[in-house]
Amino acid sequence: MAFSATEMTKLQNYLRTTFANPGLSLRDRKTADSLEVLLNGEFIGVIYKDEEDGEVSYDFNMAILEMDLAD
Repeated sequence: MAFSATEMTKLQNYLRTTFANPGLSLRDRKTADSLEVLLNGEFIGVIYKDEEDGEVSYDFNMAILEMDLAD
């Protein structure tokens, strides 16, 4: 379930367009089923690839720490 270069580019362009932010980028991880999501070079989350019954979907997972939230 590794990501192809074309797939990474499509996902990155999708994220940049959807969130109107050219600072979003993707980077390979040690595991083949996921990519790191970065915002201006800072890690913010992970995209997982899921292939089931011939269909592919992606899950963006972003943890938000309570201490990072403004009061």
